[in-house]
Amino acid sequence: MTAALITAIVLGIGGLTYSTVLGFVAETSDDVVHHVSIAIFSTLITLLAHSMTMFYLIGKGKAIRETVAESGLSTDLYARVARARRPVFSMGALAMGFTIIAAALGGGVDAGTVASGFHAVLAILGLVTNFMTLRLELLAFVVAADVVVRVDQSVT
Repeated sequence: MTAALITAIVLGIGGLTYSTVLGFVAETSDDVVHHVSIAIFSTLITLLAHSMTMFYLIGKGKAIRETVAESGLSTDLYARVARARRPVFSMGALAMGFTIIAAALGGGVDAGTVASGFHAVLAILGLVTNFMTLRLELLAFVVAADVVVRVDQSVT
């Protein structure tokens, strides 16, 4: 499951990066159409992947907490997972927010009601926070996997 989530996140962020570059180098209306097409698809993939990762971490944390409680193990194991996943939710929400706002205001750029520079700044902030979220998600996956191995060893 984690491999699928990581793959989706990397594809989504890669698409957003490609779309951002296309937006900066666009010279014709065909270039803009290409930029918009890639951006819409990549935004949807990225938002879905981050959301599913958050739900996965919630479920994994709950399973660990229940197993630790039932087996009488140290609650430090669950605390490690909770500490690792906490920043994913805050940074992930920020990344998704910047991504959504940049995408929504992209339509305003096309309509001439939003400055392209403002849209570009939001897109770059979205990329930066998405990369930071990816890093935090990877760390949370590693911690969760390590705790699961430790819990499994202690229970069996």
